[in-house]
Amino acid sequence: MVQTILFDVDGVLLSEERYFDASALTVWELLYSENYLGIAPEKFKTSYSDEEIASIRKQVFEEADQVLKFFKSRGLNANWDMIYIAFSYQLIHLLSQIKDQEHSQIVNWFKNEMDRKTLLEIKDVLKRYKLEIDFSKLLEDFKKFPQAKRELFIVLDKLAEEKLRVQSEIFKQKGSLWSICEHCSQEWYVGDKNILASTGRASVQTGKKGFLDDEKVLAKPEEIADLFQFLRESGISIGIGTGRPELETIEPFAALGWLDQFDVQHIVTADDVLKAENTRGSGISLSKPHPFTYLMALKGKGAKVDEILNQKLPIEYGNEVLVVGDSLADLLAAQKMGCRFAAVLTGLSGKDARTEFEEHNAEFILDSVLDIKKLITSICK
Repeated sequence: MVQTILFDVDGVLLSEERYFDASALTVWELLYSENYLGIAPEKFKTSYSDEEIASIRKQVFEEADQVLKFFKSRGLNANWDMIYIAFSYQLIHLLSQIKDQEHSQIVNWFKNEMDRKTLLEIKDVLKRYKLEIDFSKLLEDFKKFPQAKRELFIVLDKLAEEKLRVQSEIFKQKGSLWSICEHCSQEWYVGDKNILASTGRASVQTGKKGFLDDEKVLAKPEEIADLFQFLRESGISIGIGTGRPELETIEPFAALGWLDQFDVQHIVTADDVLKAENTRGSGISLSKPHPFTYLMALKGKGAKVDEILNQKLPIEYGNEVLVVGDSLADLLAAQKMGCRFAAVLTGLSGKDARTEFEEHNAEFILDSVLDIKKLITSICK
């Protein structure tokens, strides 16, 4: 008998489309804006039409989001990590075109973490040359390596050594460059109005409206609200385990009329995971497919980090907990917990994800989150 259901958000309740739009725009800005590498400042602006965004996304992540799908297939689920890899790869590619002329300078840049001051120094050197961005090479190079999840960061260091003839360890950890990517992405997603609340820092580039008021929902909002109410009236506890930051979860939920259906102590976001990682200080990622997000959503935010991490797995009452997600990372987290899992085919890969879920023995595969109502009625008979 299922007693608790834990939902992922992106690809389950809300579309990931706007996150992917913001991700593509971030890589675009970091490459072309004068605030960063400034390869072609005329290509950058702070507002694009949907058609322009679609064109940029098609270039940055290739046709049908092949780059994003590749990262997800390797267990990398965080948009910030994908942005970081996509931008860092192009940075290496650009520097590879001037490695013979500027090798000593490149070696110097790679001695320490890269902050925005370093990127501006690189920009001033790159301006002396005619260079080309090539978004198509990323997949070609990354497919040569077996690494998955955060170990994909290590591939960047390997590529820097291969293409630039420099010994590098600057990419393998989430340092200054990762933070630059994260902050720029947040500017695009939450806009000028919310950037301080989201990051605690002012915008590097103002003039961005953000996407919080333009979320795309994967079913009618009132139908999802009815689902939540049905579950609660059936005596089933509900929670959220998402890779979204808190602001980007709470604000849309409130606007859509969903927030009142939840105990916020069981809404766990990327902010909670980051706080736990900082508390531990071990450099180990606690984001999915690590089960931490769902374990905290199950236990509540009042639980201590060590208590959650020391939880014996699989949990004794795993058959009473159902995780609902759209990605392999969600499924792997649920399997580690010993919980039941329902895959929904409304994520990035759509119905094409069915084969992957079948190969990994997903117990249930549903077309929509709304099918949870019928599923619960069936398995609780």
